Amino acid sequence: MGNWLAIAQGEVGQQEVHGPKNNSRIVEYASCTSLGATDDETPWCSSFVNWCMIHSGISGTGSAAARSWLKWGVPLDEPKVGCVVVFRRGTSPQSGHVGFVLADNGQTLKVLGGNQRNRVCVMDYRKSEVLGYRWPTSG
Repeated sequence: MGNWLAIAQGEVGQQEVHGPKNNSRIVEYASCTSLGATDDETPWCSSFVNWCMIHSGISGTGSAAARSWLKWGVPLDEPKVGCVVVFRRGTSPQSGHVGFVLADNGQTLKVLGGNQRNRVCVMDYRKSEVLGYRWPTSG
């Protein structure tokens, strides 16, 4: 497995700054996408995954859209530690969330991701919300 997961784990604790100031690291994540957000308030889960991939030598999607990852790499039928997982969010066909699988707990997945409670952290997500699992074509 590539080192994108280790890179992501090294970012745990990065969080948004409340008020007019911004966390420069989160702004750096955003620089890896075509959106190019300059604040830490713009949704940044996909920016974080792009940043981790780029820093491990693997091309990301270049998009700030979580669902862009559904067309990246190769699909997996089941979750695998370190794989990219894309979730639906709400009823919008455009909205979503993306992160890295750490563990399969049956009905839920333990996911490391950015913009989870406004920070990089580990949270549980329902597998019923999964849209897809992806693995890089190299790495």
